[in-house]
Amino acid sequence: MTTKRSADLTSMLGIDHPIVLGPFGGLSSVELTAAVSDLGGLGSYGLYGYDAGRIAETAAAIRAATNRPFNLNVWLPLTDDPTDAPLAPGGFEAAGDALRPFFDEVGIPAPNEPPAQYLPSFEEQWAAVLEARPAVASFVFGVPPADVVESARARGIRLVGAATSVDEAAALEASGVDAIVATGLEAGGHRVSFLRQPEHSLVGSISLIPQVVDAVSVPVIAAGGIADRRGVAAALALGAAGVQVGTAFLRTRQSATNDAHRAAIAATAAHETVLTRAMSGRLARGAANRAVTEIEGGGVIAPFPVQNWMTGKFRAEAIRRGRADLQSLWMGQSAPLAVHDDAHEVFEELVAGTVD
Repeated sequence: MTTKRSADLTSMLGIDHPIVLGPFGGLSSVELTAAVSDLGGLGSYGLYGYDAGRIAETAAAIRAATNRPFNLNVWLPLTDDPTDAPLAPGGFEAAGDALRPFFDEVGIPAPNEPPAQYLPSFEEQWAAVLEARPAVASFVFGVPPADVVESARARGIRLVGAATSVDEAAALEASGVDAIVATGLEAGGHRVSFLRQPEHSLVGSISLIPQVVDAVSVPVIAAGGIADRRGVAAALALGAAGVQVGTAFLRTRQSATNDAHRAAIAATAAHETVLTRAMSGRLARGAANRAVTEIEGGGVIAPFPVQNWMTGKFRAEAIRRGRADLQSLWMGQSAPLAVHDDAHEVFEELVAGTVD
């Protein structure tokens, strides 16, 4: 179902098919990014937590692996991020105490003091992205400031923002982005809402996509619940110019996730995914494993990025041990449709949905 909107998007981004790889923060791989780009889609790489040096190395590795356009994704800071601000007195200690049983279980000490910095600054990351000069840069959790847009324009970098509501899409268009990812509530990973609490911006893809398409003039990329040709065809029929797919690619051997996570994607029913703040402090969709259930039951969850930093310590050891019950098992509601373990097979299936 190739449309003029799709043609406009592919021409703008320099790609052959209107298929965009979801940018996994922490689970991206050079191999998967390059594979999707080589196949004629837009490979994406999530830069969550990367400092300038690592961004430069990653961009160079992607460029060495493919000569096709690719996308680098960064998180915009929310005003309530305590990245450089201390928690309330006792807050860090209380959060650590709540998570201590998980550290004890994997045999590593719980952190007793916060790091000097939870995350690199956005300014550091953006300067590195500009230096890397990808074909596309995408943002989540907000609207890029005017100076960011201007600096990208000066280097010929196309900009893509993510919205979970019509109001967010309108705000992104006003900022000057080139395309908007309309993200339905079915999507895996973090809810990228920024105008309201994410709990108040839970709109399903079949409602969100056409409303965003009607509200903005830039191309709309549909995300959330799309894992095969049927989802692609439906999104294009609703007016989207292209699709962004995460979970179906995350299950493949080319992604940077681990076998326990891949097995969980294969085994988790749609109704077994939940929206939770337990693992990172921000609302995100994933499997309701034991860690999620017990952290929520304990009632103590630090804000992002503190919770994410803390759980990340025992999650890394859980991954090393192949323990799915203590990981962040991010996945969307269409996980049961993610049936391929090779990125080429996933891409071929998705492209079939664009054929008239």
